[in-house]
Amino acid sequence: MFYVVVAFLYVSILFYLLFGGADFGAGIIELFSRGSLKERTRLLTYQAIGPIWEANHMWLIIAIVILFVGFPEIYTFTSVYLHIPLSLLLVGIIARGTAFIFRHYDPVEDYFQKIYNAIFVYSSFMTPFFLGILAGTAISGRIDTEAQDFFSAYIQPWLGWFPVSVGLFTVVLCGFMAAVYLIGEANTVEDRDLFRQKAFRMNMLAVVSGALVFLVGELQGIRLFTELLSHPIGFIAMIAATLALPITWIMLRKKKVYWPRIMVGFQITMILLTLGASQHPDFIIFRNGAISLEGAAAGESTIFSLAMALLIGSLFILPALFYLIYSFQKQPVSVKKLN
Repeated sequence: MFYVVVAFLYVSILFYLLFGGADFGAGIIELFSRGSLKERTRLLTYQAIGPIWEANHMWLIIAIVILFVGFPEIYTFTSVYLHIPLSLLLVGIIARGTAFIFRHYDPVEDYFQKIYNAIFVYSSFMTPFFLGILAGTAISGRIDTEAQDFFSAYIQPWLGWFPVSVGLFTVVLCGFMAAVYLIGEANTVEDRDLFRQKAFRMNMLAVVSGALVFLVGELQGIRLFTELLSHPIGFIAMIAATLALPITWIMLRKKKVYWPRIMVGFQITMILLTLGASQHPDFIIFRNGAISLEGAAAGESTIFSLAMALLIGSLFILPALFYLIYSFQKQPVSVKKLN
């Protein structure tokens, strides 16, 4: 049952990156768009994620509940030593959701629309950025549990080049996913070509920012590549993600719609597998040691009850979620044009 819980934990994190990350990426694409493309991105974003955007946070909630119930030591450690980036992540989620609703349903179109738009795009950048910072800090070994002052204990660990580089890499990945997904949502050939160009640019930025993560890691003594070489699964996953790049480019150049989506999902899956396998069995690495999932797991009865709850709950939640997505894709959505 332990491995059932771990599988649900990783799947929930993966699905949050795939679905929630693409939603954040739509705001990132809008942030770095100009002119008519910004407006078209805004409208397509509402068409694509408007009906189901709230459901994406279900995966984050599941991951948090699993950590809280099944791995309380990890939950407590993260909540204490990473409470600032974690709080900023939650602020970004709340601000983005609030702005998304107000900018589409506010009955009065005035100056506040610009404020809603600004909050939406900047929080769309902020949320995956701090999600990446959390991940980067967790594997960097920068947390000092023996620190004697507030700055050293709660700010310095995540305010460094390596966590920031992972945060930027996460932002670019979200933008890349969104650009690829929005190709299929575009209503005209011109819009599809514009989002293909965005996808190519974001993909190149993802390659550069990914290389930057490895470079900064090496400079700061975080031997990511060395760790990958010692873990065959992680190394194979990294090779698979790399080989998927030219396939994605070919599919984009051939103006395919659904195959690039599949390849992007595969790449994100491989990247997460690379990260997880390279650090196995550790889940959080700090200056004085590490915490593994096995070592931080709750008692057997708790793990068993949690696993059964996840298995039974998935029988009801997953079919309903997929039907929700299917039903909204089949129904026309009324789009309100924003200034």
